[in-house]
Amino acid sequence: MFSKNSGMKSSYKRLGEYIEVVEERNRDLSVKLSQGICNMKYFQDPRQVADNSAADKIVRKGWFAYNRATTRNGDKISIAYRDGEDCTVSASYLTFKIKDEELLNPYYLMMWFKRPEFDRYARFKSHGSAHEYFEWEEMCEVMLPVPPIEEQRKIVAEYQAVERRIENNRRLIATLEATAQTIYRKMFVDDIDPNNLPEGWRMGTIEEISEFVCAGTIPNYTDNGNNWVLGQKCNYNHTFNLAKARKHNPKASVILCQKGDVIINSTGEGTLGRVGIMKFDPYNLTFDSNMTLVRPKSELWVEYTYHSLVRLEQHFINICQGSTNQTRLYCSMVRPTVCIVPPESYVSRFHCLSNPILKYEAELENEVTIFIELSELLLSKLSNL
Repeated sequence: MFSKNSGMKSSYKRLGEYIEVVEERNRDLSVKLSQGICNMKYFQDPRQVADNSAADKIVRKGWFAYNRATTRNGDKISIAYRDGEDCTVSASYLTFKIKDEELLNPYYLMMWFKRPEFDRYARFKSHGSAHEYFEWEEMCEVMLPVPPIEEQRKIVAEYQAVERRIENNRRLIATLEATAQTIYRKMFVDDIDPNNLPEGWRMGTIEEISEFVCAGTIPNYTDNGNNWVLGQKCNYNHTFNLAKARKHNPKASVILCQKGDVIINSTGEGTLGRVGIMKFDPYNLTFDSNMTLVRPKSELWVEYTYHSLVRLEQHFINICQGSTNQTRLYCSMVRPTVCIVPPESYVSRFHCLSNPILKYEAELENEVTIFIELSELLLSKLSNL
């Protein structure tokens, strides 16, 4: 945690005293990398890139940029610190830098921006009619504690150490996922001709290798519920952020998740068809109607079912294109999905090879959950300086 030996309480200062606007356009198109900023506070590839980016603003390493618009942005403001190579952002963004980094550390400031309290402040201070904006004037009026630079650096170092542990775990999980997929391909894809299967192998459907496929019901949310509903889309590691689950009415008709359940995102731009798996026992956890649950018919079939569905992610996207005005994947589309049904002896062998990988991933994900809670605690402590 933050140092208890400092014995200091920092007075709040006006942010405008420490930052200044920077306006540099990409007139000569010298900067090729175009980026957007998501409301999770990092740079990302933009959804649309204009052919001519001469009017776009350059964000140099060490600068900040943010999207002034806060309307329909998940009650968050999209702001990020540029720690990589120079890039460009939309001309509608505001870019700024710290005047003197010996007075205010940029990573410390970014920690302040990551706090949920700052998101709420930015939304409250946004103005407009059809669209609301958090303008530069409001940004300058932000008040924050500014302890001595040495104290700021200690706080940043502690926070970044936790962030590195999270990122390292996620990288390792991704590597383990790739390893398990390689084993799956070696056993069930490479050199396997669906039209000329080995003896004992056959073509079947997802429904044949799972107990049931069902959609969750939309629960009636309440603070007094005993169960939790999973409404968070699975991330790039095919996992879920269980910390984002919410309480719901225990009287609602629901199906509780179990260890080994495979869940498919049924809606969402960029998340449709995404597959995740419950790698450890969830506690009173269910899921909403934007997800479809596939429960393998036995523990032996968990890893095979999961990796088979991961390989079908693009297929799920393809089969629901244009199905409704709002693109959606229905259970009736998942049930008859064709897959190879190998002999149980092969499935058992794959289970023995991949189950230890899955268990290790579960341990790493549990650590990630703990580290995320710790990072949020460190951010919340900023207000007490």
